[in-house]
Amino acid sequence: MQLKKAMISASLVLALGLFTACKSDSATNDTKDSSAKTTESSVNLNKVALPQLDNKVTDDEYLVELVTTEGNVKIKLFPKQAPKAVENFVKHAKDGYYKDTSFHRVIKDFMIQGGDPKGDGTGGESIWKKGFKTETSNQLYNIRGALSMARAESRSSNGSQFFIVTNKEDVSDGLAIQYYPEKIIDAYKMGGAPQLDGEYTVFGQVTEGMDVVDKIADGEVKDGGSGEKSTPTNPVKVSEVKVLQEPK
Repeated sequence: MQLKKAMISASLVLALGLFTACKSDSATNDTKDSSAKTTESSVNLNKVALPQLDNKVTDDEYLVELVTTEGNVKIKLFPKQAPKAVENFVKHAKDGYYKDTSFHRVIKDFMIQGGDPKGDGTGGESIWKKGFKTETSNQLYNIRGALSMARAESRSSNGSQFFIVTNKEDVSDGLAIQYYPEKIIDAYKMGGAPQLDGEYTVFGQVTEGMDVVDKIADGEVKDGGSGEKSTPTNPVKVSEVKVLQEPK
């Protein structure tokens, strides 16, 4: 079973690495096992705040709503931990940048990806018209329902594309307490993609509408020509992104 999980994890990492770029020709797989790349922290991780684990939206967080053709999804954003990613997403939302964009890439039991105005994974840009750096925090992880930035090989290639983690399988096996808070290890028992931690910017967490996310993830897909069966036959679209709450 452990070997099976390891093989599944490896294939998922490869899959995300291939097409998360704003420009597909520059995207490659540079994700490796997070525990191998993470230096043991001197911080007591069990004492750090873990905002993803509480559905309550605090005064210093944003609340946004993705209005999709399959239903609505509410997500809280973390500007203190991922300021650039949140600023970029919120400004795009207010400007209508995500209007009528689709979830163009869907991998069942892994993630759904959107945010590309071209709709094929090769488009999109940041509000600064250039890529921005990946932001990491010991408070945020790629647990089930996490909202993260998609990027190319470069850690400074974040643009407009994002993904929501959908995996439901227990992936807590092998996560070390030196690198993960115990509550996050418990959260990974409910699903997620820990192999992406430290590689992609986590900047939000679904608070309502995970059933809608799962419906999108369960949609029929086909090979779009890349060799990967992840192109939806009937893509779900984002009608708009509403900003329901801003930090006080």
